[in-house]
Amino acid sequence: MSEPETQHGTGRIGAQLLVEHLEAQGVEHIFAIPGAKIDRLLDVLHGAKPRLTVCRHEQNAGLIASGIGRMTGRAGVCLVTSGPGCSNLVTALATATYEGDPVVALGGAVPLAARHKLTHQTLDTVNLFRPVTKLSIEIDSGQTVSEVLAGAFRAAESGRPGAAFVSLPADIMEGPTSTANLAPSRPPRLGPGDAETIAEAARLINGASRPVLLLGMLASDPLHAAAVRRLLKAAPLPVTCTFQGAGVVSRELLGCFAGRVGLFHNTPADEVLDAADVVVTVGFNPIEYDPSAWNRGASRPIVHLDVVPAEIDADYRPAVEVIGDVADSIDALIPQLRPTPSLEGHAALDAVAKLVAATRAKAATLDGTPIHPLRLIHELQEILTDDMTVICDVGSIYIWMCRHFYAYQPRRFLASNGQQTMGVALPWAIAACLVRPGEKVVSMSGDGAFLMSAMELETAVRLKCNLVHLVWRDGSFDMVKIQQLAKYGRETAVELGPVDVLKYAEAFGATGLAIRTPADIAPTLRRALEIPGPVLIDVPVDYSDNASLVRAVRADAVA
Repeated sequence: MSEPETQHGTGRIGAQLLVEHLEAQGVEHIFAIPGAKIDRLLDVLHGAKPRLTVCRHEQNAGLIASGIGRMTGRAGVCLVTSGPGCSNLVTALATATYEGDPVVALGGAVPLAARHKLTHQTLDTVNLFRPVTKLSIEIDSGQTVSEVLAGAFRAAESGRPGAAFVSLPADIMEGPTSTANLAPSRPPRLGPGDAETIAEAARLINGASRPVLLLGMLASDPLHAAAVRRLLKAAPLPVTCTFQGAGVVSRELLGCFAGRVGLFHNTPADEVLDAADVVVTVGFNPIEYDPSAWNRGASRPIVHLDVVPAEIDADYRPAVEVIGDVADSIDALIPQLRPTPSLEGHAALDAVAKLVAATRAKAATLDGTPIHPLRLIHELQEILTDDMTVICDVGSIYIWMCRHFYAYQPRRFLASNGQQTMGVALPWAIAACLVRPGEKVVSMSGDGAFLMSAMELETAVRLKCNLVHLVWRDGSFDMVKIQQLAKYGRETAVELGPVDVLKYAEAFGATGLAIRTPADIAPTLRRALEIPGPVLIDVPVDYSDNASLVRAVRADAVA
C-alpha cells in the first residue's frame, strides 16, 4: 500500500491504519456509498485486499453486510458518508443487533473541530446509533484507530452478535498516526455453563413427561446446530423452533420436529409447545416470539440455555439459566439426560406429521390462478435442494414460507424475524452469492417489500450474482391488510399500484421471467436456475386464504 500524501507531508495516516486493520481482521468485502467525508479512506482502499462494492442505498449496504455476518459468523463491513449517509443505516443496524448478525459499520463525519457546529452534514451519529448497536463510538485520535476498530469487531462478534458503529472524523482519517496496527483478537469461547445449573437442567428434563425444545436464532449457528443434533440423537425430544431457528433439525431427525412457531399463536407446533411441562429454550431471544403469545399464565419451568442471561419479563422467567458456549453446554448436558425411547408413536408429533402430509397433498392439487402460496411452496420444496440458500422477505409471504417451507441445513433458509424488516431478501441474496460462490441462490419478496430494495438489482447485475428472485405480486401490503381486516373489518392505506417485473428486470440488465399458471412453476424455476446472473420471476399470488394465518390468534397476544 503506497504512502499517501497528506497536509503534514508523506507519512502514515489514519485512513491507512484503518485499512491495515481491516485487512488484519480478514475482511474480504466492504459495501459502500461514497461521499466527501470518506473520500480519503476510499482512496486508500484502492488496491487494498478488501473488495469494495458500491451499493445503491446505505440501508442495503448495511443489509448486505448483515447477511455476510449471518452466514459466516464474522462481522460484515459497510462504509457510508456523513449525515444522511449514516442515518440511512439505522434500520440495517437495528435489524442486525436485534437478530444476532455481526456487523461493523463505518460512518464518515465532519472534522472534530466542526462536530458541534451547524455545518454541512454534521450529525451526532454516535448517539444516534447507541440504541440500535452493541457499541457506538467515535475515533477521536489517530493514535486510537486500531484500538477502536479492534473493540468494534469484538463487540459485534462476541456474546449475542450484533452491530457496532464507528464514526470516522475526516481530519482523523487525513491526519498522521504513529501507532502500530493492533493485531485483532477473536472473542474467547466461554466453555460450558456452570456444572450445577447443567445438572439442575438435566433433573428438570429427566423429571418431565412432556419436555419440549424451543430453538431460537443462536441455535442455528452451525456449531450449535450440530450439538442440538447430537442431543436429539442421544435423547429424542419434541422440537419446535422460531423462524430464525430454521434448519437445525436435519431430515434424519424430522420425526422430532413439531414445526416452527412465531408471530401468531395458531400452529400445530404451538399446540405441542402449549402441552409441554418443561420448555428448554436454546439460543432464544423473546423478540423472536413474544412470551406473552406462548407462555402467558403457564407455570411449567423453563430452562434458558444461551450465551447471555435471559431477558426477564412477566411471561419469561426461567427456572434455570445455563449461560456459556451453547454447543459446549449442550454437550455437557447430554450425558446427564436419561435415555429416552424413540418418539415413534408420539401422539402430538404424529398428528403434526399427518397434517403436514395432508397440507402438501392438498398443495399439489391447487391449480387455480392467481397461484395459491401453498402450491408455489410445494413446487419450490420439490425442486430446490437442501444445500441451496433460500431467502424470504417480510410480508404475508414470510408467514406462508416460515410455516410451510422446510429447511434441513442451518442458516440456509433466512428471514428477518426480530425486526421483520421489509426489503432484506435481495440484499441478503447478494451476500449469499458472495459468501457461497458457485451456488445458485433463491430469494423472494412480495411486491411491497421488493421495491424497498429493488435498486440493488443493478448491484447484483454488476457483481454477476447467480440468484433467482421471485416477486409474489398481489398489489398490496397484504400482511398489514389481513391484520386490519381481523381487527377492524376493513382495510386502509394498503393498496399499491402495478409493477411490470419483467420490464424492471430488463431495465437493469437482468433476465425477467413470468409464471402465469401452476403448470408454469416447475419449468420456469428450472429454466431460471440454469440462467447465469440475476433472474426476476413475476408470480401473481392468490392471498384469499390469508385470513387463516391470523384467525386463531389469541386476543391478548402481541403481534
